[in-house]
Amino acid sequence: MKKVLEVKNVVKIYKTYKSNFERLKEIFTNKIYHKEFISNNDISFDLYEAETLGIIGINGAGKSTILKQIAGVITPTSGEIVRHGRVTALLELGTGFNPLLSGYENIFLNGTLIGMTHKECLEKADEIIAFSELGHYIYEPIKTYSSGMSMRLAFSIALFSNPKILIVDEALSVGDAHFSAKCTKALQERKAKDMSIIYVSHDLNSLKILCDRVILLSHGEVVKEGTPEDVINQYNFLIAKLNESEDKGVLNESEETSSFGTFDVEIKNVDIIGSNSQSNIISAGENAHITVEIKSNIDIQNVNIGIMIKDRYGQDIFGTTTKNEGSEYDLKKDKNYKIVFSIDMNIGVGKYSISTALAVGENHLDYCLHWLDYGTDFEIAGIQGNLFTGINKLYPQIANMEELDD
Repeated sequence: MKKVLEVKNVVKIYKTYKSNFERLKEIFTNKIYHKEFISNNDISFDLYEAETLGIIGINGAGKSTILKQIAGVITPTSGEIVRHGRVTALLELGTGFNPLLSGYENIFLNGTLIGMTHKECLEKADEIIAFSELGHYIYEPIKTYSSGMSMRLAFSIALFSNPKILIVDEALSVGDAHFSAKCTKALQERKAKDMSIIYVSHDLNSLKILCDRVILLSHGEVVKEGTPEDVINQYNFLIAKLNESEDKGVLNESEETSSFGTFDVEIKNVDIIGSNSQSNIISAGENAHITVEIKSNIDIQNVNIGIMIKDRYGQDIFGTTTKNEGSEYDLKKDKNYKIVFSIDMNIGVGKYSISTALAVGENHLDYCLHWLDYGTDFEIAGIQGNLFTGINKLYPQIANMEELDD
């Protein structure tokens, strides 16, 4: 595979001062008045042609810093970044726009800043305007735009600049669902034409849909790299660990990165059986029993048990908890328990998996006892009742046809 980007041992260190006066004193006295903050520490990875690479991490993990260095906005303290083609970045909203100029004028200003020639801007202007769906607002000053309108224009310019590498940092989180879906489709089409994408988002489902590979950053370092599902599982573990408190035990990780928690209460087995099929091959619309077997290693109150059904792409299809359904449980030390969720499987034909979580509180972020991805899997094959297409089986009521007057 052809490399379009090489990030080699990149380090970025910022100097922080208590005041501007101390910054001035350091210049003239040669004494050190600053402290060093390491935003990126020895980061290395490659990006390949037609690949979408996701980057995730909690706030302060160093995501924006590495993106700015790749885009050439700032330079590394040490290390090297090699780009094989034009890089266009959607970073902070409104960057590269003059608020006093119209949207049309900003096509030329912003386009020039990201490397387009005046001729390219002229040739692409109509397509940019059409994709942005701004209509007559394109001739209004940017300062009158909402954040969603600014994002539409910025994304449209970036997309039609035809970069080799497009960096998208949370841009799709601004604006309406229609335009976000349109952007996602456009990115997939450009990817099919060999454009490479670096995508940063807190929307984990969009990462699963768009990305071929994901990198997890923590404290400025790469802590995990792999498939979206595996890395997002590790990200969930980090979030849960961040939210634990000292009186709730120590959060541990098993040998499988998809299983973590304090293990004060453990998930021992997860199973699903169709009421009619008596197997894990179930018809759409058939009732099924999801059984979760657990063991409590301590006396504990108010345990909340949750399940999440995911499709073959790892997207969340349906999830609930016993607390949502009005029940929490008090458990005794060294006792085994099981709970059964009875659900009509009104979902489309395909393969699915079930993740399970035990917690005290609303979800696993409060006090995570045990989180288990891929507790079991099952298949929806065939349909009970009327045929349908899509993910969910709904039950429309169709009124009688009426003849309209001419």
